Amino acid sequence: MTIAVKVVAHSGWPGSPDLITLQCRYPRFIHAEFMTHRVFSRNASSSRAIPIERMIQDVIDDPAMPVSWGSNKPGMQAGNDLDETDAREAQQIWLLARDLAVDQARSMVRLNAHKQIVNRLLEPFGHISVVVTATEWDNFFTLRCHPAADPTMRALAEAMRDAIAGSTAVEPLGGWHLPYISEGDLAGRRPFIGGYLAAFASAARCARVSYLNHDGTNPDVEKDLALADRLRESCHMSPFEHQAQVTRNEGTAMWGNFTGWDQFRKMLEQE
Repeated sequence: MTIAVKVVAHSGWPGSPDLITLQCRYPRFIHAEFMTHRVFSRNASSSRAIPIERMIQDVIDDPAMPVSWGSNKPGMQAGNDLDETDAREAQQIWLLARDLAVDQARSMVRLNAHKQIVNRLLEPFGHISVVVTATEWDNFFTLRCHPAADPTMRALAEAMRDAIAGSTAVEPLGGWHLPYISEGDLAGRRPFIGGYLAAFASAARCARVSYLNHDGTNPDVEKDLALADRLRESCHMSPFEHQAQVTRNEGTAMWGNFTGWDQFRKMLEQE
């Protein structure tokens, strides 16, 4: 089971809160809880896009599981952890359910069912990769780092808190917060002056939840821009929420769900 968090971009500007983008990987079964926090801009990997055999191999090699095996009692919080013997058996039952899901997924493959159907059987045992950007984190950490939180959700929140605590804000390139865009991407590219094309390239990479292409190869800026155009034309606007410019307004003003930063999505005509 994996819970991993890294800082993708951490931008600071006098008079405005830090704007931070994280890339997270965690068990998909807690994703619904993560989605309840509306101050976050998010994009996530989709099981509809993952090849079936890759999804199967992922849940075999690294199955998502709870971080603790609590005992039953009334209410949303578990009781004390099961004893060592029962916890070991609970884990074996969980893995047996994983094996059964894999077997049924392979049966559906033989029927030539599409991955958007087959992979749903595997989701309880899989992980999800998410890019998240925000200026406001305190409420999330207050709720999700609390002892009353789901233990797996708490483990993710603590990893996010630790990643931010270990990061230092830097002045954004040209006044722009651009996740997955490096100075090397901007070097020698005159059209990137002013940030807009760089912001489009960043949006494409946020949509992929990676600097890399889907096949693991290094990014191609022209392909990034083409993907961004397709996203905008089809009104898939969430990837354009992660980029922002130092605000032209008061530092406490909100643009979208950011405080003190002008969100790129709000600059686009289609929005």
